[in-house]
Amino acid sequence: MTQLTEARAGVVTREMEIVAQKERLDPETVRAEVAAGRMIIPANKVHLQKGLSPIAIGRAATTKINANLGVSSLAGDAAREMEKIVCAVKYGADTIMDLSTGADLDALRTRMINSVSVPVGTVPMYQICEELDDILDMTRREIIDVVERQAKQGVDYMTIHCALLQRHIPLVDSRLTGIVSRGGSLTAKWMVAHKAENPFYESFDELCEIMRAYDVSWSLGDGMRPGCLHDASDAAQFAELSVMGELTKRAWEQGTQVMIEGPGHVPLDQIADNMARQAKECFEAPFYVLGPVVCDVAPGYDHITSAIGAAVAAFNGAAMLCYVTPKEHLGLPNLEDVRNGCVAYKIAAHAADIALHRPGARERDDEMARARFAFDWEKQFALALDPERARQYYVEARENRDASAPVEGRESKPSELPVVPPCGNPDGKSPTEDFCTMCGPKFCAMRTTADLNRLRRENASATDDFDS
Repeated sequence: MTQLTEARAGVVTREMEIVAQKERLDPETVRAEVAAGRMIIPANKVHLQKGLSPIAIGRAATTKINANLGVSSLAGDAAREMEKIVCAVKYGADTIMDLSTGADLDALRTRMINSVSVPVGTVPMYQICEELDDILDMTRREIIDVVERQAKQGVDYMTIHCALLQRHIPLVDSRLTGIVSRGGSLTAKWMVAHKAENPFYESFDELCEIMRAYDVSWSLGDGMRPGCLHDASDAAQFAELSVMGELTKRAWEQGTQVMIEGPGHVPLDQIADNMARQAKECFEAPFYVLGPVVCDVAPGYDHITSAIGAAVAAFNGAAMLCYVTPKEHLGLPNLEDVRNGCVAYKIAAHAADIALHRPGARERDDEMARARFAFDWEKQFALALDPERARQYYVEARENRDASAPVEGRESKPSELPVVPPCGNPDGKSPTEDFCTMCGPKFCAMRTTADLNRLRRENASATDDFDS
């Protein structure tokens, strides 16, 4: 049984109960959403036995973010990649997608699955390609073997480019960047060389049997996703989307969970239409978008260009956002890039959840507002999406102030000011100043408002005394 077949049989599984508690939803609501295909719980039976903490991906749940990670045949090593995974989870990644290429992929993936409690995804085509001298040697046997091997390891969802068909390939001739999906381009090359249909499409029913046996969720890959604004919302992209809809129904009929992978580069004004079109074509299956990047001229800052698009996409229907780091289009991300990408996307997801009035989504923001007005710095740090960065900036600003000028009205020495311990260090005094260095005590609006409120209370008390 899979989460989908159980839900359709009217059963609320343990995983559904866990998800309901996390999402502040009624368990029956979760069951109904899973049964309808609008929500998935990517939870391989093997990974569940190794400590997976189930999550929900769907419109009724909070917006999730995924972090793409993995070693390259040209750079990176397993130890460093595990550090990045720990970093990604720490800064909010709800799932990890292993995009590794190179040697010893099974060993790295096993270590990854054994180490994390979040769902792990893969793109099986990468391992197939690594294990062959030439991708043109690929057969349906290699496809089945690799997918089954990864399922046995505990992979929770797999991105497979089943919907890119022969008739779609000529549609990219008018594009500026052609086929930018690695899996999509390799599949298309095989199809053209062999003058044959997509072998993943041809093997779909056999792949469904494997997915169902381990309850691996489909992430139907968009091999024709646009790689620049010029190519967005074109005939190739939407032709493939239509086939994704066909495959979604086939997957559901075989009891397997499905989400749909979405476009990567989309102008801001086209995002809402893309989300609506996906929902219609794919019967409201959860949409998992790569960004989307909303302009092509900001290499080094694409965690920002894409987070803008991600927030709009989530508000208009996307259920999960695949992060983009500052290194996108340039190279493999380092630890700091992973951190920046995760936080940028956590902001985008949180902003969408607030706008969509998810249960409890704004509680943290209101608590932050109260802490700011009370100059409760420790609580502000604790509530921040990146507590270390918030503390770091506060400390740096205070130290710069100490070094350049005394506090207004008195001479100050650094030793006289509150000691701010590093994040996670409980020793030392907490910051207590009722102003920050941006405005200082004289111009701090919140401090002035507190004085204003005190004066109003005093005036009201004086008036009451006069009247009595």
